Amino acid sequence: MKNHENPASARQTPALVAGIERVLGGITGFAMGLSAIGILIALGLVVYAVVARYGFNAAPTWVDDTVGFMLAGIVMLATASTLRRGQHVSVDMLTGALSTRSPRAKRIADLWSALAVGVFSVMLIVNGWETAMSSRMLGITTSGNVEIPIYWLELLLPLGGGLMLLVTIEALLRLLTNTPSLATGGHHHEENTQ
Repeated sequence: MKNHENPASARQTPALVAGIERVLGGITGFAMGLSAIGILIALGLVVYAVVARYGFNAAPTWVDDTVGFMLAGIVMLATASTLRRGQHVSVDMLTGALSTRSPRAKRIADLWSALAVGVFSVMLIVNGWETAMSSRMLGITTSGNVEIPIYWLELLLPLGGGLMLLVTIEALLRLLTNTPSLATGGHHHEENTQ
């Protein structure tokens, strides 16, 4: 039985890219799983707050703050996986036109996009770390019903930036080795010997 794949995904993925794909797949999958669990917990907290408020006239004051904090983590943990699968916002008309009219122009646009995301990721890492360490040094806490050290939340920025930078490095390696991106089905395929 022959494996019917399109020619772009039938190419052998270079070993380095395949190894990075496996490692990053595990890391971003784990981060996305934590993000999904965070969404479920946040949903549970919101339901609890609504029931407590309207059912028992005892609104928990800490839920809104807690869910807001969780959303920062949910977004930062999910961003890399979303980027890796090509599901971030893009100018679809432009990228669609480039891919059908000029593969070279599409490749240049993909390279430019990866470099821009890489620069943004480095900025998140550096600025997020500096901000968190400054807040830690000054002992700044969140304001509101839940007071926690704000640097705990600010550390989510370099974490998300680091994950995005790893995904950007993978995307650049794919471009440099002419390996299809994951968004276009460029997964590492084992040889089908049946």
